[in-house]
Amino acid sequence: MFIETEATPNPDTLKFIPGQTLLEAGTANFNNPDSAAASPLATAMFAIQGVTGVFLGYDFVTITKATEEEWDRLKPNVLAGLMQFFASGAPILTVTDQPVASTMDADEADADIIEQIKTLLDEKVRPAVAGDGGDIIYHGFKEGVVYLQMQGACAGCPSSTITLKHGIENLLKYYVPEVVDVRAVE
Repeated sequence: MFIETEATPNPDTLKFIPGQTLLEAGTANFNNPDSAAASPLATAMFAIQGVTGVFLGYDFVTITKATEEEWDRLKPNVLAGLMQFFASGAPILTVTDQPVASTMDADEADADIIEQIKTLLDEKVRPAVAGDGGDIIYHGFKEGVVYLQMQGACAGCPSSTITLKHGIENLLKYYVPEVVDVRAVE
């Protein structure tokens, strides 16, 4: 098995591409070992000293390391752990119903605006963010403000604020004039 590795804009995160589908739909984000109980793959990655985050996409795994760790030491351990996991035949997830991101109470009058926002996120933003090893989760729209959460390589990335404010906000404002601001949620 050959696992390709790609750098991400986040220096603490690498994207690992095993050449197979991991999740048929959606993504899964694990910020600590306790949250990884639903994923044998994430559990295996957290067993590697220095791993602080695991993000699963359609065909990639994004691993976040502790800032004080060096990729030169950690990357071979992650690659070995991934190869061992895939050779085991264990499932990626044991629980397929991932919790849905909490969303704000939506005003029914904003239903068309919300649908436009979600469509733009799915068609224009999500593919670009996935290319960098992350995802973006819609949390709500209220009084002209769109609330989004960055995940995977995008969470904690030095350029995520720029991406959110200048890239995504400008895109949404251009296509949906009712949008006046975009804010990150944790």
